[in-house]
Amino acid sequence: MNEPVLEVRNLAMWYTSSGVLGKRRKKQVLHDVSLSLYPGEILGLVGESGSGKTSLAKAIVGIYPYQSGEIHHYTQSPQMIFQDPFSSLNPSKTIGWIIEEPLRISGQYSKKERKQLVADMLSKVGLPPAYEKRRPRELSGGQRQRVGIALSLIQQPQLILADEPLSALDVTIQAQILRLLLELKEELCLSYLFITHDLSIVYQICDRVAVLHEGIIVETGPVEEVFSHPVHAYTKMLLEV
Repeated sequence: MNEPVLEVRNLAMWYTSSGVLGKRRKKQVLHDVSLSLYPGEILGLVGESGSGKTSLAKAIVGIYPYQSGEIHHYTQSPQMIFQDPFSSLNPSKTIGWIIEEPLRISGQYSKKERKQLVADMLSKVGLPPAYEKRRPRELSGGQRQRVGIALSLIQQPQLILADEPLSALDVTIQAQILRLLLELKEELCLSYLFITHDLSIVYQICDRVAVLHEGIIVETGPVEEVFSHPVHAYTKMLLEV
């Protein structure tokens, strides 16, 4: 097998919050989590709400700090597609400005090059050039998710963490966005960590699946194997729901 694009080793993570009488309380949300993701692979990460899926994804991209363990990226910095694109897009800026911002920050491109890259990316995600002038509130949920995908891809990463990217969309739009993600994966040679609670999507598109329960990976393996012969009681429960 090829070298991985992502390795997580023995990751542990706590949140600290204020408790009764101002006492600080620590809650462990990830326990000794290890997983690997390989080039061109879609690894599904499943588990109920509160299991730690989003915390793990945000630790991988550097949004949340983790307390122990290791995260190794063997590719360009991974990017994230968020569940709610509206909350992750600056409402006061145009779509063109939002997608171009990472390129401005990098300082590697001229203004002309940036504009061309933005135009090309809008085309890749199926949005007309005129949408560059629109603001997030002027777009539908599916269109905003296309913008979120464009933003995640504008710096040409090879690793994408998709955090419930379909759950805020209706069924028809879900199918369109899923098809787009699969087309982009092939066109741009991407690897996905695909976070979802929808096991039918995992079965449809993922190569392997990791099951996260209360911050612990309780089972991992090829999708066909895990779905046909689940070992852990929690995995069996998820598949029976």
